[in-house]
Amino acid sequence: MGDITQPLIPMARAGHAVLGGVALLTLGPLLAVALTAGGVGGLRAADWGAIRFTLLQALLSAGLSVGLAIPVARALVRRHFPLRAIFVTLLGAPFLLPVIVAVMGLLAVFGRAGILSDALAFLGLPRLEIFGLEGVLLAHVFLNLPLAVRLLLAGWQRIPAERMRLASALGFGRRAMWLHFELPLLRETVPGAFAAIFLICTTSFAVALILGGGPRATTVELAIFQAFRFDFDLGRAAALGVAQVGICLVAGLAVTRFALLRDMGTGLDRRLTDWPGLGMAARIADAVVIALVALFLLAPISILAARGLPELWNLPPSVWQAALRSLVLALASAVLAVASALAVAAMMVSRPTRALADGVAFLGLAVSPLVIGTGLFVILRPWVSPDAVALPVTGLVNALVSLPFILRGLRPALADAVQSQGRLAVSLGLSRFETWRLAILPRLRRAMGFGAGLAAALSAGDLGVVALFALGDRATLPLEMYRLLGTYRTDAAAGAALLLMALSLGLFWAFDRWGRSGDRA
Repeated sequence: MGDITQPLIPMARAGHAVLGGVALLTLGPLLAVALTAGGVGGLRAADWGAIRFTLLQALLSAGLSVGLAIPVARALVRRHFPLRAIFVTLLGAPFLLPVIVAVMGLLAVFGRAGILSDALAFLGLPRLEIFGLEGVLLAHVFLNLPLAVRLLLAGWQRIPAERMRLASALGFGRRAMWLHFELPLLRETVPGAFAAIFLICTTSFAVALILGGGPRATTVELAIFQAFRFDFDLGRAAALGVAQVGICLVAGLAVTRFALLRDMGTGLDRRLTDWPGLGMAARIADAVVIALVALFLLAPISILAARGLPELWNLPPSVWQAALRSLVLALASAVLAVASALAVAAMMVSRPTRALADGVAFLGLAVSPLVIGTGLFVILRPWVSPDAVALPVTGLVNALVSLPFILRGLRPALADAVQSQGRLAVSLGLSRFETWRLAILPRLRRAMGFGAGLAAALSAGDLGVVALFALGDRATLPLEMYRLLGTYRTDAAAGAALLLMALSLGLFWAFDRWGRSGDRA
């Protein structure tokens, strides 16, 4: 791009530091666990079975999630209806939920005692059984379909409205729109979405723990937990962690071979309005797709909300205190994650190191959070009380996990901004600061808002590292909810679950709305 990338240089230098920190924070704890164990232990036959099941369910989960997301995203970008923005935000709710809360909702609908099984029993049909591979796939699709929709939708929304008007003027039909617009965009966005969801499912823990159904449905993450919790075999856990890193790195690097960044041209940042080539059949099909996905994703959440609402105002003070800690932690994690992703994106756009940067950034998903948490515990314990640093370490790990998702949407937006505005900024003689403020950042607002909302919501609902570190009065809201469940205070736990849903969804909605508020009509 020549001189137009000059404003990115300072940020790109920070990107190198960020990637170095990511590598240190992921591989360092893994090494610490292995050294503490005296080496990497051998894998058992059951561990190889866990690896095979992990690959199978991750491939199927990612394929189903992305495959189903294509018609949903396509329908949403082509159809405009009242409250559409709120509907799109609500569709993201399952991905933002703590996994165990989401699984509780699925069991309430699809479980053996769920409303769907009750309906089948009323008709004289057998009740549903969702434990095993089928249950794992159902839960992963429920959790990750909204993410796939948003990632694909972000690609479609990059099409300038002026291109749509030109296509309409030229009389483009459905086939022409598919060949010239939709297929190239899917070629660019599908591999990244597939890789991100594959990595999420590869590191799946709670879903396999609750719905796995025994040794035949054990993931690598669950096997790592068992090695820690029941056998305290750190060498075997480290070996499983290395195997998981290898699987995820191969997936993360492979996507760069197939994902192509396509220049969609420049425009005036107006919203897409009319999609050319739509007949009545296509409009009906879009409406049916939207209705079905809404029923699938929102019914479990609605049931959880109905059960938790009566208990919301009777929650103990400890729950509200934990909610405040979760809020502060989520905001800090979101700021750190977006700033880090912006630096890495600047490095990737300005220098030909995209494959390497993608691989390093994906380490946050590749390395087991359990291994990271245990390794940090081993490293910090001689110097400081783990409980004292529970919240900062949790926020840091949450930002690390969010980085690949934010980067997936931010990098194309930054490349478009530099390509469309860089030469104009150079010709006007703008300084680096002015170029960022006037030309680049306004065009990144949507991607930054979505990324910040995603990071904040995931951090608010995370129950991972904090469970290893936090004691006493440093619990976050998810941990406090689990404590209520552990003491059989199910009513209070239902109210806490509703509060956690509201906090996660509210954070995402606020950041995402800020990102979209800069759109021009």
